[in-house]
Amino acid sequence: MLAKVLPWVSMAVLDIAAPIVVYDVATGAGVGEVPALLLGAIGPVLSSVLSVVFRRRLDEFSVFILTVIVIGALTSLLFDDPRLLLLKESALTGLIGLVFLGSLLARRPVMFYFGRRFATNGDPGRLAWWEGLWRYEGFRRTQRGMTAMWGLGLLGEAVVRGVLTFLLPVATMVVVNAVVPAVVIGGLVVATTVWGRRSARAGAARAAAAEGADPISA
Repeated sequence: MLAKVLPWVSMAVLDIAAPIVVYDVATGAGVGEVPALLLGAIGPVLSSVLSVVFRRRLDEFSVFILTVIVIGALTSLLFDDPRLLLLKESALTGLIGLVFLGSLLARRPVMFYFGRRFATNGDPGRLAWWEGLWRYEGFRRTQRGMTAMWGLGLLGEAVVRGVLTFLLPVATMVVVNAVVPAVVIGGLVVATTVWGRRSARAGAARAAAAEGADPISA
């Protein structure tokens, strides 16, 4: 139970609350807006590092997230305008969305690898099972559909947040940048979970029908 709760607590404290609190405290102490925004990134970076440390392995998902963070941190050094720095966050999210959509043209889409990470937990037997699922047309269709959903969701969120960057005060956008991505990703995670379970039940039903048996309801 604790293992399931901790990631959500970490997200709430380090990914959402920390950037807002650090920005408010830093600007209140006289720190400029750009340095305050950079300091606020400490929370999300720490969250990702802790995730890797506690899992004790570096898989595709962890590498992807850490790469995005490193790129974001390095490019942040190029900006001296807080709005451009905030816009950079939206641009990175949009880029991730484009990567998801672009992977639809690859042999296997991004969600296949992310799904493998969460469904197998690195267990060799389950890894072989997951790889074997690719031979089923329904599984391939589901993975590509989920990838398209994530790509469009992240790209849409990036566009909306990018527009708001020039319409709202910087202090308000700090909150928006911390809360909105978490809400969108949370919604995508829920949709992915529901979709995955329905797909698994449909697959089990098809397999049972092919064997001439009644499908077992999940």
